[in-house]
Order: sequence, then C-alpha cells, then structure tokens
Amino acid sequence: MAFSATLSCTVFFNLHKNRSRSSPPPHPPPISRQELRRSRGGSASSRSRSGRIRSFGAMEAATAEVAAAGESGGGMAKVPHVLTVAGSDSGAGAGIQADLKACAARGVYCSTVITAVTAQNTVGVQGVDNVPEEFVAEQLESVLSDMQVDVVKTGMLPSPGIVRILRKSLNKFPVKALVVDPVMVSTSGDVLAGPSVLDVFREELLPLADIVTPNLKEASALLGGRQLETIADMHSAVKLLHQMGPRHVLVKGGDLPGSCDAVDVFFDGERIHDLHAPRVKTRNTHGTGCTLASCIAAELAKGSSMLPAVQVAKRFVENALDYSKEISIGKGPQGPFDHFLMLNRKVHNFGKKIVLDPSDLFLYAVTDSGMNRKWGRSIEDAVKAAIEGGATIIQLREKDAETRNFLEAAKSCMEVCHSRGVPLLINDRIDIALACDADGIHVGQSDMPVRTARTLLGPEKIIGVSCKTPEQAQQAYMDGADYIGSGGIYPTNTKENNLTIGLEGLKAVCLSSKLPVVAIGGIGMSNAHAVMELGLPNLKGVAVVSALFDRECISTEARKLHEVLSGAAPEVK
Repeated sequence: MAFSATLSCTVFFNLHKNRSRSSPPPHPPPISRQELRRSRGGSASSRSRSGRIRSFGAMEAATAEVAAAGESGGGMAKVPHVLTVAGSDSGAGAGIQADLKACAARGVYCSTVITAVTAQNTVGVQGVDNVPEEFVAEQLESVLSDMQVDVVKTGMLPSPGIVRILRKSLNKFPVKALVVDPVMVSTSGDVLAGPSVLDVFREELLPLADIVTPNLKEASALLGGRQLETIADMHSAVKLLHQMGPRHVLVKGGDLPGSCDAVDVFFDGERIHDLHAPRVKTRNTHGTGCTLASCIAAELAKGSSMLPAVQVAKRFVENALDYSKEISIGKGPQGPFDHFLMLNRKVHNFGKKIVLDPSDLFLYAVTDSGMNRKWGRSIEDAVKAAIEGGATIIQLREKDAETRNFLEAAKSCMEVCHSRGVPLLINDRIDIALACDADGIHVGQSDMPVRTARTLLGPEKIIGVSCKTPEQAQQAYMDGADYIGSGGIYPTNTKENNLTIGLEGLKAVCLSSKLPVVAIGGIGMSNAHAVMELGLPNLKGVAVVSALFDRECISTEARKLHEVLSGAAPEVK
C-alpha cells in the first residue's frame, strides 16, 4: 500500500487504561481451532469458496428468511451492506469513521458496532474508554438480527471477551464474509494487546476470517515476534498466517525498509501475489489500514471475488493518498486523508459552476490511447493541438492508459482546457474525473448509470451518455444527463462490432430527445456536412476521434473540419 504509516490505523487501545463501566458477562465457552474448521467444512487448505456459505448451521434458515423477505418486499433492491466492528476515532481519520467514509465512497451501506471510544487527534491518542462487553453484544444482536449484513469487517477488538462475543454472534447470524483487520500494534511498534488477546485472535477469530489484513508489525505480533524485513519474509509470513485458518492473507508492506514501491503480499492458499504501487510521500496516512480493509469488505459485499476486491481497494487508497498528500488537517505528524476527493482546494474551484452551453458540442474531440502512441504524442499535446484547431469540447478516452499516468495527464489537460475556456470531460472513469476535478464525465449504456454518476459528481458537473435508440434518449433525460452522444452513425475503426444507426437512427434519437445531441461514429471530412445538413434543432455538433487524432497534424485537420461544419467550405469528396 502506498503509504508510510506503521499502523493499519492508529485507533489504539491500552488494556491497562481500560475504564469499563461494568463487569463483563460470562465468556462463551472456548472452541478449538479443529472444531472451528470442522464447522466450516474442512481444513483451511481444503475449503472451497462455497464452504463459507455452509460454515454455519443456521445459513440455510437465514437464506430462506432473506428470500422470503425479498418476495414480500415488492421487488425492492437489496443494498450491499457492511457491518464494521471497531473503535471510534474522535479525529475521524481512522476507526469507525474511516470505515463509514470508505464504504460510502465505494457505494456500500455501512452499519457500526462500536467497541471503544477514543479521544485522539493528529498528535496521538489521549484517552480510551472501552465499551462494556454486554453492550457490544447488544449492538451486534441489534444489527445482525435485522439488517441483512453481507460482510463483517473488524478493527479494534480490545478484549478477549469481545472477540468471543463476535464469534458467537457470527455463529448465530452468519454472513457471506469476514474481513479481519488486526489493530494491535502502535506506531512505535509496541504490542498493545496482551498475550491473551493475541491468543484468542489466533485461536478463535482467524479461523473464521475470509481475509486477514495485518501490516508488518501486526503480522509479526501474530507470528510471535518474527522479524519481517524483506519481501521474502512477507512471503513466509502469509503462508504461516494462512495456517492459522483464514482463507486469504494480505500482509501490507507500506513500512518495508528500503523499498521504493509499496508492496503488499496476498496469498490465497495456493498462489502468492506481490501487489506493487508507487509510494506516496505524505503525512496524511491516518486510517489507511482501516480504509483498505473496509474497501475490501465493500467490494466483497458487492459480489466481487477476493483478489479483485483487494486490487480495487489498494488502488482506491493509493489514489486517495495521492490526491490528499498536500491537504492540512491538524498539527500532528499523521493527518487524515480525503476519501471523497473533495477537500484539496488547490485542485477544486468551489466558486465555479459548470453549465453546459450546447454550442460547446459543435466540434467534440475524443482522444484515443492507440493513436497517441502511433503518432508519438502525449495526451496533453494532442488536446492542445485539437483546441488550437477549433475543438470546442474535449473528452479524454484513454482506455489503455495506466491510472497514475492518466490522472497526471488529465490534470495537465485540465490546465490546458481551462486556460482556453474549453470544457474537459472524462470517458467512463469517474475516479479520474473526481481526482482531477474535470468538468464532467461521459458514460455508455454499459457503464455507470447516469443517476449514480450524478450522485457522485454532484449537480454542477456535466454528464453525457451514449444513446442509440429513442427509448435510451428519453431515459437519459429522466436520469439527469446534460447531453446525448448518438451513434455510431457510420462504421468506425475505434470500436469493433459497434452497431451503426445511420442518419435515420440519429434523426429518431434527436426527435425523441429533450437534450442537446452530438453525433458520433465514423464521422470525418467526407460526411460531417451531411450529418449537420439534417437540420435538427437539438443536433449541436459532431464528435470525432480518427478524423483528428489519427492524422499527422491535428490542428490543421481540426480547422478544416470546423470550416466544413460551419458551412464556410464545401463538403470534401
């Protein structure tokens, strides 16, 4: 993971300072690792993916209840749901607060069970008050008995009793997956959980876990103080931790000494995966471990398999850290980062409200990764040349670009476009659009729904959507799109097997739409005039790819095309 923090998240506890307000209830009887494994359908190495579903005797009954509830709910959609069992961070950088923000950023509902309340800020932890164990049990019962939780994610579990209460609750109310983030080690490396807590983690929680996500110091503590200083050490650690029962292990190497990259090691019981990311130099790393584990839980709740969930979570935290690296919250050495990519005032212009002018669609230039490579151009150079030739709006469609490179290029393109008064949209990649504060986004029918994009981007951004039929055009208007891209009008090399609708299809879309329309697909010098000659009031322009970017001189081709569209030059045969 791309951060320099030494903790999964620094919501810590001190067993000696625990100010529990009442005596804990009797602990559930201990259960052996062998019994746990038998209840889950076999040994750790032999469990199948379906073994998790069958691991609890009550699963069939619970499934029947959910099905019955769905049948009686009038077809209402089930919302992916994560329950986090963790401590509260008054500074809101880590713990429960980070879990809530991470799940919200990933589009998942998150409920909470609070195990401890901390007084902390960016300087450190000033106080901890553990929640009485019987009240932790009451919170678990309240949420799990009612709210159809998909995934449980754990953070700060400050006593053996709370671990056992959680295990008992999961046996009573089974879930699809358990994500264990073992918050046990301080930034100084001190083990704050005593031997009894470590033992109960090993014996009773890890055998239930679908994934455990320790950092280097936490993994070392779980392994009895084993030193982890190299990637080879991490390879050994994931295998040893896997033997304790979890189905998957992710050891985070953000603190690995001498490493230029942030390397996390993932083990699925058969294969080891080294997950590399650039190391982000920033003080704003508080809550990275909590966020990573919560993002994994969110993706699992949405139905992802484990490795893709881990990869998405790692990219999310990397992007958030990079975006947040210069924000300033608090005076201490470890600040929080921005889960929603909205706090960096150097990037965001809060006084600016983008309103689409339909005339902006007149000459709509759409970039292409392959063409940039073919002609040896950067994205920035291609965009600058298109605007110099008369392009009135730019869409970055860089399907093959690596995320970090794409983001940096998008930021540069924003400067180019705004200095010339030209809107910049991002194709499909809402993460890039948010991170660079683009003017909007363009989505296809198989991409993110317009309503979802609007929720994430807010009311002030431009959203375009591709439509081939009148029905899609009408839906785009109801969903809150600002314009429609209709096509392909003609066959094109940029999208194989793309169904063309021709001029008649374009006409049908325009006549049924209340939104401005830009025609796209196979349009160039030879046919652009014919498209605009349809004379439809809401047909505002054409979008082009190859006609500009697969040419030696982009600016020259843009000027010629602008003239054709304006009727200042005859149609080129």
